[in-house]
Amino acid sequence: MNLSAKANYAQQIKSESKRLGFDYCGISKADFLEEEAPRLENWLNNNMHGQMSYMQNHFDKRLDPRLLVPGAKSVISLLLNYYPSEKQKDETAPKISKYAFGEDYHFVIKEKLNQLLEFIRENIGEVDGRVFVDSAPVMDKAWAKKSGLGWIGKNSNLINKNSGSFYFIAELIIDLELEQDGPVKDYCGTCTRCMDACPTDAIVAPYVVDGSKCISYFTIELKENIPNEVKGKFDNWTFGCDICQDVCPWNRFSKPHTEKLFQPKDGLLGMTKSDWEELTEETFKRVFKNSAVKRTKFTGLKRNLEFLK
Repeated sequence: MNLSAKANYAQQIKSESKRLGFDYCGISKADFLEEEAPRLENWLNNNMHGQMSYMQNHFDKRLDPRLLVPGAKSVISLLLNYYPSEKQKDETAPKISKYAFGEDYHFVIKEKLNQLLEFIRENIGEVDGRVFVDSAPVMDKAWAKKSGLGWIGKNSNLINKNSGSFYFIAELIIDLELEQDGPVKDYCGTCTRCMDACPTDAIVAPYVVDGSKCISYFTIELKENIPNEVKGKFDNWTFGCDICQDVCPWNRFSKPHTEKLFQPKDGLLGMTKSDWEELTEETFKRVFKNSAVKRTKFTGLKRNLEFLK
């Protein structure tokens, strides 16, 4: 395929991704992630995944998209903003991560990705591919970085120079050659705000997060009791944690999202401290219907709330 066709197809895909509501779209070659391999191996060997045993699975597939999509040529990385326009009203109430204010992002983004794949097939031709939203062994931040959508910060989040880091990352891996984008430079400089602010010292070195020490891990991934040694260190977070993003200077450029389905659930932001403490299963089902918070189940959220007392 000639260069102008690759560039033309890439442009069509980027325009359609914008129309579907994605904020950024970048493309890289579907290849082995050479730089990430030793880093991932090291991270796993040091048990920084805690009880997230799924992180050990499919090691090879995590590093090579051609094992997920036979004949893969391109990885299309997409960012969708979730930064909300409002905060939780009661400052003493238990806090939940901003990404969980609205509908579960998995469903919202998957729908958009399927439409993008459909568009490619209708306008470019018979293309084989798969869509990914956090649901398979894909190193989404590494691909977004390769595609020039940002750099990976010291808190291990992808940071975009124009709009910060409050983004969901998704991929479309297809067997079509496209014009590629190149990476951008790292603008963290000497800043260590995220490292200094983490109450559980989960950012053990610049660019290295020990997942097993992260508040998000304790409140979402850990299925057993939260260890006593982190008691009093959660800063009131009961589902996820945004501290390392909230203190990041690049997030002063975050702008509220425009995705209707990410609007806060009715009554969620108005919940007071006592509303949270008296949470019943019935209220949980109503407020968190189709929400990412359902991952903890009612019992998990109650455990987290108890732990904050």
